[in-house]
Amino acid sequence: MANHKSALKRIRSNDKKRVLNRYQHKTTRNAIKAIRIATDKTDAASKLAGVISMIDRLAKKNIIHDNKASNLKSKLTKHVAKL
Repeated sequence: MANHKSALKRIRSNDKKRVLNRYQHKTTRNAIKAIRIATDKTDAASKLAGVISMIDRLAKKNIIHDNKASNLKSKLTKHVAKL
């Protein structure tokens, strides 16, 4: 266990960040899944902008890598265009 006040605070702040990061990452994954199973092009296209924004936010916070974000956005855009 940590002995210094700053170390205890770091543990608390890391836990808060971890919970928030997990929530945002899981929410984004669920939104991506919703686009992939969508069959209506207009519905999927309307969701696409929001999901791309979510992916960019994750990449900006280094929750996912920039290249992974680019790959996800590219594949989702191609999928929606193919519908």
